[in-house]
Amino acid sequence: MMSAPRPRPEIFSIAPYVGGESKLPGIARPLKLSSNEGAFGPPPGARQAAAEAAAGMHRYPDPSSAQLRQAIGAKFGLNPAQIVCGNGSDELLTLLIQSYGGPGTELIMSEHGFSIYEIAGKLCGCTVVKVPETSLTTDIDGILAAVTPHTTMVFIANPNNPTGTMVTNADMRRLRAGLPAHVLLVIDAAYAEYVTRADYDAGSALVDEGENTVMTRTFSKIFGMGGARLGWAYAPTAIVDILNRVRPPFPVNSAASAAGIAALAEPGWLEMSQAHNQKARQRLSERLSQTGLTVYPSEANFILVDFETEARAVRADEFLRAQGIIVRRVASYKLPTCLRITIGTDDECNRVAAALAEFVHG
Repeated sequence: MMSAPRPRPEIFSIAPYVGGESKLPGIARPLKLSSNEGAFGPPPGARQAAAEAAAGMHRYPDPSSAQLRQAIGAKFGLNPAQIVCGNGSDELLTLLIQSYGGPGTELIMSEHGFSIYEIAGKLCGCTVVKVPETSLTTDIDGILAAVTPHTTMVFIANPNNPTGTMVTNADMRRLRAGLPAHVLLVIDAAYAEYVTRADYDAGSALVDEGENTVMTRTFSKIFGMGGARLGWAYAPTAIVDILNRVRPPFPVNSAASAAGIAALAEPGWLEMSQAHNQKARQRLSERLSQTGLTVYPSEANFILVDFETEARAVRADEFLRAQGIIVRRVASYKLPTCLRITIGTDDECNRVAAALAEFVHG
């Protein structure tokens, strides 16, 4: 008797990834603050470059993304030969897990770390170990204590999503020094451009100093190009060779590549976006704190707001939705009492602050 095709059993241990919602019934243009997208959209030059690239869409793109890698290297002072570009940093994170994981291996991550690590790890057959956090911050000693002979990878989002907390350069170096040399440390620095603290490093220094650390970055946040799906990794030469063996033939499309090059060249974009985020994040945090809500310190372009109980968080979310505002519930990250709110424009932040003040006092 014939039966239906049977998937690998570990797939059923994976909860599907759910992105931030963007639509509300009956509301034509809701305010979307659920996906940590850049407050100002893509730079004007990036939009123009993507449009102009459309004329050549019948041609396959450069499989090595050579011009894009040159532009990234020039912008951030990195060796282009050590850069690999991908269809969002998610793709590169997944390729690293596929390359260094598998059945019988362990992947260690922080308790509230980005869910793609767990999804890709389980799909690859890894045992995923989640280490409890301290004050919603990655516990370096806890991660080191969790290492076993089966550990092959440690994934740290820095700053972390969805908590917004950060591991200092000193602590990240302590982690690297305490890990066995064969354990790959992957630093997911998707929000690096928003950090202004002097005790932070996105990870490139650790990459340069050894053979066992990778830094990933993205154009989806401060460059406002989430829809283009463009990310990159900076890695030691041997790991670059592995990624180039396992990546798809054409991971980055021509329009995304052209837009990325133009975004990097946009005068003052990073400085303007960073300054706005820092000021708007502080102002929104203060206003929500004044209403009596708990706002956790954040180094990214979002804040995590605690409503004390899950029921109250759900009611707050429903109240915001009724006013056309979409934020992110984070119960799937084991933070059921919290909502994550992206830092938008000043007008958007004002709408959120006014709505939540009405919710609390109304």
